[in-house]
Amino acid sequence: MRPDQAIIQQWVNQNARILDLGCGDGSLLQQLKQQKNIYGLGIEIDQPEITECIRKGVNVVEQNLDHGLSNFRDNSFDTVIMSLALQAVRRPDHVLAEMLRIGKQVVVTFPNFGYWRCRLALAGKGTMPVSDFLPYNWYNTPNIHFCTIRDFEQLCRDKNYQILDHRVVDHNHNSSRWMRLYPNLLSEIAIYRLTR
Repeated sequence: MRPDQAIIQQWVNQNARILDLGCGDGSLLQQLKQQKNIYGLGIEIDQPEITECIRKGVNVVEQNLDHGLSNFRDNSFDTVIMSLALQAVRRPDHVLAEMLRIGKQVVVTFPNFGYWRCRLALAGKGTMPVSDFLPYNWYNTPNIHFCTIRDFEQLCRDKNYQILDHRVVDHNHNSSRWMRLYPNLLSEIAIYRLTR
């Protein structure tokens, strides 16, 4: 399990109904089923990832998140998760609103574009940053809406979303006192738990 998934697991209750958007190969849902006895459903668009979900026995639906989530009723899941995919959808604000409509709580993780190395790459080189964590060039990245921690928290304030908990970590998913003091500058990944 990835370290961010271990953090997410702490926020999931036993026997919960979980929807994982952009679930990838289904590893998180598989782990939650084993550890927390959850009912899980994944949404994925990439065919090889869907095949891997099926191989693992993870319930998965092929669906493009940019087309919405109208096929799910209000409050039909205890927790809706989107891990490192919010920045890859066309309208992150709409997807987040839909997540909060169908889930009692939402867990979302995203790369923090306010991280000092990103700022340095832009200021020093004048180019979009490329790193182990953000390994794509500007022209072939799946990420289309980068944001900072401040941007995300401002969206939550604007929409009156309640932040229940959050963690800020580096690319190894470690945290420090300095990261917690200056999250927008020193953390690479943000992990948030929200409700309406």
